[in-house]
Amino acid sequence: GFMPKQDAKLLQGTLDMLILKALSLTPLHGFGVGQRIMQMSEDALRVEEGSLYPALYRIEQQGWITSEWGVSGNNQRAKFYRLTRAGRKQLRVEEENWERLASAVFKVMQTT
Repeated sequence: GFMPKQDAKLLQGTLDMLILKALSLTPLHGFGVGQRIMQMSEDALRVEEGSLYPALYRIEQQGWITSEWGVSGNNQRAKFYRLTRAGRKQLRVEEENWERLASAVFKVMQTT
């Protein structure tokens, strides 16, 4: 089917944007990225680990984030991710696209 795939792509793009946003504030380990998105959305957005880690991997392949091993709060070895310059640029692009899309959808929904 055509629709679910488009949906998935839209949601995947949105997830990428949220991850970039979370990492634009401070480097975080994978689990921390999910927590930060939940915090920022006031618990409205919950990112499943099954979506989060593939997204982090995909975004790193794009060169938008970079990772290094470090030690997390509870002394566990963890991979920490941070935004690259390319990632900051990409975040700006995605924010503009998102705002355009959101305002277009809003206009449609306002039509009476």
